[in-house]
Amino acid sequence: VHHCDSEFDVTTGFRFHPGELIISLGIKSVVVVILGAPAMAVLAFELLLNLLPMFNHSNIRLPEFIDRYLRLIIVTPDMHRVHHSQIKQETNSNYCFCLSWWDRLFDSYRSQPTQGHEDMKIGLEEFSGSDTIHLHNLLLLPFRRTPA
Repeated sequence: VHHCDSEFDVTTGFRFHPGELIISLGIKSVVVVILGAPAMAVLAFELLLNLLPMFNHSNIRLPEFIDRYLRLIIVTPDMHRVHHSQIKQETNSNYCFCLSWWDRLFDSYRSQPTQGHEDMKIGLEEFSGSDTIHLHNLLLLPFRRTPA
């Protein structure tokens, strides 16, 4: 559902299937209980978990020299946008949403899209131009093999 979006903006950071959110909440709840994490730590984690994707899924264009240095530490919008490309090698890169060095560590970092940011096509190709954008189709998407 997240990668069906053909536009890359803040709303992309919120575009997840409710089933995925429920599973994620269940896993996080178990981990919090097992670790006995303090409420403030859980709150801080959830704030970061929700605020950072809004930043790195935004369509903000940072000046190149700022982006170049900032992405040494955190994921910038231009860096993460590559992950939403229709080109498979680009989709299979830049997975991080917080600390960018994980992608460098696991050799999944790609600095720029092949076609450049202006010409890059966003979203999964098999869903472009389809009815997938309708809510009922997005909710059924995980249970189908092909686009609606």
